[in-house]
Amino acid sequence: MSLPRLLKPRVIPALFVFTALLAGQALAISGVVLDASTRDPLAGAIVTTSAGVTRTDEQGRFDIDGASESVAARAPGYLRSEAKVSDETSVTLALTPFRPKAVYLSVFGVTSATLRNRAVSLADHTVINALVIDVKGDRGLTPYRSAAREAIGAAARATTRVPHVRDFPALVARLHAQHLYLIARIVVFKDDPLADAHPQWSVHTADGTPWRDGENLQWMDPFSQDVWQHNLDVAEEAARMGFDEVQFDYVRFPDKTGLHFARANTRANRTEAIVGFLEAARTRLAPYNVFVSADIFGYVCWNFDDTAIGQQIELLGAPLDYISPMLYPSGFTWGLPGLTDPVSDPGQIVRRSLAEAMHRTRLPGVRFRPWLQAFRDYAFDHRLFDATAIGTQINAADAADSDGWMLWNPHNHYDAADLPQR
Repeated sequence: MSLPRLLKPRVIPALFVFTALLAGQALAISGVVLDASTRDPLAGAIVTTSAGVTRTDEQGRFDIDGASESVAARAPGYLRSEAKVSDETSVTLALTPFRPKAVYLSVFGVTSATLRNRAVSLADHTVINALVIDVKGDRGLTPYRSAAREAIGAAARATTRVPHVRDFPALVARLHAQHLYLIARIVVFKDDPLADAHPQWSVHTADGTPWRDGENLQWMDPFSQDVWQHNLDVAEEAARMGFDEVQFDYVRFPDKTGLHFARANTRANRTEAIVGFLEAARTRLAPYNVFVSADIFGYVCWNFDDTAIGQQIELLGAPLDYISPMLYPSGFTWGLPGLTDPVSDPGQIVRRSLAEAMHRTRLPGVRFRPWLQAFRDYAFDHRLFDATAIGTQINAADAADSDGWMLWNPHNHYDAADLPQR
């Protein structure tokens, strides 16, 4: 990492009802989304057909003109759902409330049967019900043979080799069969192999040489439309393979001054680039009815500017279903007001940061899913984050009514004893 990374479902189905009405030669689809537990309308649910995308109104109703064989729906805090459309036939879809509680698997973790099976086995006795899986990781590697990476020349440029899962869609299907919610993590603008393949799209120093970060890795220019399109190709691969959610990481500018980009490195230009990419991703992925999320630096919840990396929290709610602040206490190097030793009170970091984020954006807790620390501290006293430290973070996230949480351990080591039991 460069910047610090700051169940089964409850069975209370939301009722989604729509009818297909033949109007001339076009099929007009209309309906309503209701919460079955209260029978109240579910406003703002996203409804998708091949004819377009719309949201339900305050009464939970929607109308889409145009022929379609199916209708899909999703809403924050629920599982997505889809149903076939038949002429003059009413169809009922159940959007089941669900809060992901995930652990992270790197490219190396998901391709290792040992690490992968250990992570999956956590769901047997703990509350873990989801996995965040690298589809394109920090070093530009994919756990499968990616047509998008091969087509652009990045696959051949990877200096580190990792065994590919031969049939990755089949693995996704098996994990779904084990009732796991699957999140595809895509590292966007940190991409050493792509920079080697297309140096003209990468970040350069003032003298024109390729810039490398503290890990000796190159970054791509967030202003580059070519870089955007390639990452959207990778995201579409993930959607086609069946992931429930696509999560963009390193969707930001480098935290380094004096670098050269295709446009002036101003706050307005930076935020325009980051929001523009996320909006493009939402549009590209719309036909797949997948949730779209992005990871943000923890201090973005607190800083009133874009933290000089293009992440302005007030601008991120529109293009994203979920915002995922990296609330690792070790990443809060400067602490918080009244808290100079963040690792001594991990729950306070999570609680106060989520409260600040919700206040700043005026979004409910369900629109946030934080990353929590499950690795040894590296910035303060090097303490081990054990069951107590992990538990206080989880309790703070749950108290904020967030859309679950995700545990980060770069080595993919998770101890069931450190996690809440089912």
